[in-house]
Amino acid sequence: MVNLGGNLLFGKVPTAFSRCKNLLFLDLSSNKLMGPLDEALRVPCMVFFDVSGNLLSERIPGFVVHDGKCPPLPASAALFSVQRTLARASVDGATVIHDFGRNNFTGAVPSLPIATERLGRWTVYAFLVDGNDLSGSLSPHVFKKCRGLKGLVVNVSDNRLSGQIPVDIGELCGSLLVFDASGNQIVGQVAESFGRLNSLVGLNLSGNRLQGGIPGSFAHLKCLKYLYLSNNNLSGNFPWWFGQLSSLESLKLSSNSFYGEIPKELANLKNLSLLLLDQNRLSGRIPLGIFSSTRLSVFNVSFNNLSGAIPSDSNPVVCGGIQGNPLLQSCHMFPLTNSLSHLQLRSLMATAASPLENPSPNTSNGKGGFNSIEIASITSAAAIVSVLLALIVIFIYTRKCSPRSEIHGYSGRREVTVFTDIGVPLTYEGVVQATGSFNASNCIGSGGFGATYKAEVSPGILVAIKRLSIGRFQGLQQFHAEIKTLGRWTHPNLVTLIGYHLSETEMFLIYNYLPGGNLENFIQERSKRPIDWRMLHKIALDVAKALAYLHDRCVPRILHRDVKPSNILLDNDFNACLSDFGLARLLGNSETHATTGVAGTFGYVAPEYAMTCRVSDKADVYSYGVVLMELISDKKALDPSFSPYGNGFNIVAWACMLLRQGRAREFFTEGLWDAGPHDDLIETLHLSVMCTVDSLSIRPTMKQVVQRLKQLQPPTC
Repeated sequence: MVNLGGNLLFGKVPTAFSRCKNLLFLDLSSNKLMGPLDEALRVPCMVFFDVSGNLLSERIPGFVVHDGKCPPLPASAALFSVQRTLARASVDGATVIHDFGRNNFTGAVPSLPIATERLGRWTVYAFLVDGNDLSGSLSPHVFKKCRGLKGLVVNVSDNRLSGQIPVDIGELCGSLLVFDASGNQIVGQVAESFGRLNSLVGLNLSGNRLQGGIPGSFAHLKCLKYLYLSNNNLSGNFPWWFGQLSSLESLKLSSNSFYGEIPKELANLKNLSLLLLDQNRLSGRIPLGIFSSTRLSVFNVSFNNLSGAIPSDSNPVVCGGIQGNPLLQSCHMFPLTNSLSHLQLRSLMATAASPLENPSPNTSNGKGGFNSIEIASITSAAAIVSVLLALIVIFIYTRKCSPRSEIHGYSGRREVTVFTDIGVPLTYEGVVQATGSFNASNCIGSGGFGATYKAEVSPGILVAIKRLSIGRFQGLQQFHAEIKTLGRWTHPNLVTLIGYHLSETEMFLIYNYLPGGNLENFIQERSKRPIDWRMLHKIALDVAKALAYLHDRCVPRILHRDVKPSNILLDNDFNACLSDFGLARLLGNSETHATTGVAGTFGYVAPEYAMTCRVSDKADVYSYGVVLMELISDKKALDPSFSPYGNGFNIVAWACMLLRQGRAREFFTEGLWDAGPHDDLIETLHLSVMCTVDSLSIRPTMKQVVQRLKQLQPPTC
């Protein structure tokens, strides 16, 4: 058993592993390994093999065990089932996992690299190749070993697969438990034989080019919990028999062309918690039974042709997902939030400060209610009390969470906590000395909570030291946010947190040093270098991959909340890494948004976040869209050249104006239109605009952005 995951390893996977005949568990995930895999690696014999989250390339080998012998499995083989990996596949208790995800592998999807003849029919096998550059069609040979398994999980999402899914997949692989082929370019119809997979738990075909309807054979899938078919070209009447899928928990059919009424039979789905039907052609009334008899926590039917009334006691789950239906009566309710937004607080304080009208004895309505003066008085008093209570709570909270309390026990200690070994010892004195006692000459950046310094801790070994302002409650919050975020998760496009120091007199974070500076400087200085569309595309894709990882792969999910060019760092090869997680917010898997004070940088903050204090992953998508616009244009988010257009005009409005007027060419920075393929540039501009639309349901996810950018991949030569 060898576990080297989550480090800073680079270079090729050592060939020595191929000679380890008794190796059953090998984890090399979340490093910076490059190049091809050795086909002599004894992957078919391994119970756990994980190289996900690296930079590996070329084809996934066939992995032939040349001596034909695998070591016997120990009695405790089931202990090798790693729950964090299984959570991605939505299956419990798998026995064998081979994970090649999130690399740069090319070629076709290989057949299952597993020795079924040794492991027997009791094996549940997870084969994960998501987030690569695999192409071609999904050949039947991929499933040829399926019959020897008790259960199979296959994830081929976010690649460039085309063609059709084998029409006889139900006969080829009766043991299929989870199948995820989302984010590809698959065409044709949804295979009717899927309905013969009696054990199928999850099916995700979203983000492809499928046509036709959903086969009626799906009504037999009594074990199906998750069905995702969004963003295709599917059509037909909304199937009534969905009400027979008693195990169904999540149903996503967004962005298709389904028509007809939403069937009342959906009320039979007692476990249904997520229902996304937005951007279809549905009509008629929403069956009210689905709100009372199901467990809906996520609901969206926006942009259809629905009509009728919404119950007066509807909750935010319902009211937030019905926009874009002109014939549907809107909800009349106040939003339920955990705290007052800035606008609400200003309104309350304005009410509290406004002079009262002269009282009049005739203002009462005579029905025992309050007159306008009484209402104003009560509102004013309530507002003042609310503000005072809020101030008291903040005072008590800051007293409890003051730096002195938080770092109790660190007084006088000069220790450095290290997460990642960089080959040299890291001490407090060594770090301070390497920065010249935080001399301004070594400062390479500054922000609202402190400055970042370049430090050579040993000859040739450079790190970045982010020093935070001591004694500031917000600075301490940022410190803990960065540790909580980067201390647990690693990705090639996230900066690496090497370690930290925390005491009453000093706190700093240690990161890997990226010599290419930040993207803001890159954009400002690119006139000094030739325009290279491949380079710009790579930077855009790297940042999108980082955000998609935070939103979709991390548990709990992570919202960055401050995506901007100065928080994107580059190495000498222009590989981009997302940094500065001081404002990051953790979001549980069941949460669609969080209510929090507005954070971020003006010009990059999503409008719905600024107005309501409700932040979701779509707020990061908006910020990313603005960054993408800056990357391909010569304008800033709030460029001075926009002043003739009036207040509030920004790069988003400029992009929309040029597209509307047929002047898209004028958007791109000088030389880019001549250097890059015109169609791909226009598609990239359209993508950035889609990321910044007001409607959250239309705004893509970062996973979809990655998929689209991969489709626009420039040729390598």
